[in-house]
Order: sequence, then structure tokens, then C-alpha cells
Amino acid sequence: MNFDISESFAQMVREKGIDKDVLGGIIEDIFGMLVRKKFGEDAKYDVVVNMDRGDIEIFLERVIVDQVQNPNTEISIQEVNKKGNEDELDIGDDYVEKLDLAAFGRRLITLARQNLNQKIREIEKDIVFNEYKELLGEIVVGDIYQIRKNDILVNHNKNELMLPRHEQIPYERYKKGETIRAIVKEVKKGNSGPLIIISRSDNMFLRRLFEIEIPEIYDGIIDIKAIAREPGERAKIAVESQDKRIDAVGACVGMKGVRIHAIVRELNNENIDVINYSEDPSLFIQRALAPAKLKHIEVDQAEKKAVVTADSDQVSLIVGRNGVNIRLAMKLTDYEIEILREEKPFEEYEEDIELIDLKEELGPEIYELLINHRYDTALEVLTAGPEKLKEIEGMNDEKINEILEIIKAQFEEEE
Repeated sequence: MNFDISESFAQMVREKGIDKDVLGGIIEDIFGMLVRKKFGEDAKYDVVVNMDRGDIEIFLERVIVDQVQNPNTEISIQEVNKKGNEDELDIGDDYVEKLDLAAFGRRLITLARQNLNQKIREIEKDIVFNEYKELLGEIVVGDIYQIRKNDILVNHNKNELMLPRHEQIPYERYKKGETIRAIVKEVKKGNSGPLIIISRSDNMFLRRLFEIEIPEIYDGIIDIKAIAREPGERAKIAVESQDKRIDAVGACVGMKGVRIHAIVRELNNENIDVINYSEDPSLFIQRALAPAKLKHIEVDQAEKKAVVTADSDQVSLIVGRNGVNIRLAMKLTDYEIEILREEKPFEEYEEDIELIDLKEELGPEIYELLINHRYDTALEVLTAGPEKLKEIEGMNDEKINEILEIIKAQFEEEE
């Protein structure tokens, strides 16, 4: 019977990865509980477990007395003699008896089994928790097995990982059964077991992908200095080469963009700008705001603020679609960036625009007003300026500003 029990424990060691010594300690505790249940809390006992031999031995120690008052801690000399007193023990000596497991009865054995199963489950949870604690910040590859309203459940090595909505790449489509890559972002202990959160939107996921695709980064020849990202839309990453012979940006992009394209595909076609890092804040900000051309940068390092001056036709490039370019530049450089627009002199515009070509943009009413006051081209309106336009009946500051903005926008598009 002892061997069968130990063999089942040894199977747990093999299948569940539980440390043999830890399991041995649990078995000692479980059978110690059995002894206390049967012989009381004051019983003296010893449980010896040998996992290699598949052997469990339980020894109960009692004092030999003439008259027994507490059968849990005492045994009579008469009973000792009946059992065979080979060591010629006498009253006052300790008598050690080896107990048979069958003597504990079915109820206590069942209780021991329940306790053991509970302990095993707790150990399994700890093993999984510690395993993924070691994997924090690392990429794991699993299979999607359930898609819920807000979460996606991923199977990784028979463990459940959770990809919450806020850790997903926006507008990315997921299918049950497909393979997915993500980083282990958080590991928490829960009532039903460890909660393992994975992420595809975290900056660390982008960093790990660069380490996989670009050997120079993995080998430490190129350092990633900063990352800014709006998942699924655009990202900026600043890199620096430790070897002057190696172009950091070129190495990251690869021949015909092959290296960066592999990362872009993994991130659901997220646009990635790779720029050279610089310790000079002005140069770093200028690179971060590319492809816009800046005229001047004023940096306040103490306040971590920068004021950039650019021609009006460059402002839209600085800001980017929905402001994404300037937001990422501020995250990347850790500077608050303010834009000063410098209007381009009218004489620098190469070609004028007939006002009739802007009739749709201006609207029929405003177009007729301007034509009736002898303004036939866009440059004529700009040259007149707000003061002259105010002389037209029905014109106010709001309308004038709207007209000027429409016309300036047309010149910027022409360029």
C-alpha cells in the first residue's frame, strides 16, 4: 500500500513538475495530520518519506506506564510485553511503534487524499506563477482558443493567458485557432490561479520584435534609446550605434526595408519611423518631427520645453494626421513642444490662383462679394489683408479669417 501511494506521488513529480523534496514535505505534513486526528494534538510521532524507494513509515512514540491515563501519549507495560518487548523496556522508557496505514481507516485516508489534492493544486499555481514571473517582458507564442467581448484567451504550454482589449492592437482581427505573439506584461495571483496578462500594444513588444529581427540590437551593437507608439497607427523609435562603422537606422530598416517590413506586418501595418538618437535636444527634436522642415528650435532643458518655428506649409507635417506626429515626438523626446507658425511672404508664391477656381471652397456668397469689390485672384485677397477686407459690407473678423485660411491652404496644396 505504501509503495502504491508513493508511486502515485512520483507520477505527480514527473507529470506536474513538482519538486521531489517539496512533495516529500507535503506528504509528511499530510500523514502527520492523520496521526494528530487519530491520536490527538499532543501525540509524539515521526513520518519518514523515502520517495526513491517508494516508502512511507509512520512512528508513534509513547511513554511506558503502569496505569494508562492518556492513551495518546502513554502505553501500559502489559501491552508492550504483549507486543513483544525485545529491547527489555521498562516503565518510564519511550516505546516507538510503527503504524500501519490501514489502521487509520477509510475516512481519514480520504481526508488525507483531499488535503493532498488541495496542496498539489496550490503548488501547481505557484509553479505557473513563478514560471511566468520569469518571463515578464518576454515574447510568448500561443494559440487563440477563445474570443470574448473584451478579452482574448490564449493557450500557451497548456496555460491560459489573457489579452485584454486595451492591450490589443486597435482594429486588429483575431481568429480562433490562429497563432499569436505577445509579451508577458503582468502576472498576478488570483483566487482560481495566476492571472497572466499579455500585450501587443506595449512599447516593450516593439522593442522585443526589434531584438528578434535585428541581430545588431540583440548583440548590443545598436541600442534602442527611446520608443513612442500609438499601436496600430504609428511608432517612432530612436536608435544609436556603438560602432561608428554601422549605420543604426540603415541596419534597422535593412536592405530594401526587409527587416522593418517584417515588424510592420507583425504589428498590423503600423508605420514605424526609425531615427538616430542624439544627446543634443535640438537635433533630437528636429529628427523626431521629421519629415517636417523646421526653421528654428528654442529649447528650455530645465523645463523640458521646446518652441519650434516653421513655415505655415510645414505645420501640418509637424502635427501629422490627428496630431499623431507631434504627440509621438513629445513622448519620444520627453519634451513639451509648442509650434510657432511663420507665414510665408506672398511674393514667394510662384503662381497665383484665379478666385473663380476657389468658388466652391469659399462659397457663392463670399465669392460674389470679393468679385464685386474687384478681387479677382487669391494673391490680391491676401495682399489686401484683413483691414482692407473689413471695408467690404457684410465682412467680419470671423469671415475674414476663414477666407484667408482657405486661400493659404490652397497655396500649400499647390506646393
